[in-house]
Amino acid sequence: MYGNSSLTEGGEKQQIHEYFLEEVRPHVEDAWLDLSKTQIGYEISFNKYFYKHQPLRSLEEVTRDILELEQETEGLLRQLVSFDLG
Repeated sequence: MYGNSSLTEGGEKQQIHEYFLEEVRPHVEDAWLDLSKTQIGYEISFNKYFYKHQPLRSLEEVTRDILELEQETEGLLRQLVSFDLG
């Protein structure tokens, strides 16, 4: 709705109010808007448009990777943690 239209065209306060209701109010119920103090401009939320969520790996997968690395280092981690230098 807002991608191709300029907020400086007629009905700008109506467009601002619609945007507020669609994009802000669903996330912050007690948000308010004072149109007498509103300045027109654009802000790009990089998180909203460019962030791609990647779920965390399972605990089992992380544990398996740590144990595999421990085997690759021939027990060096165990020696460091236990202070066993011999």
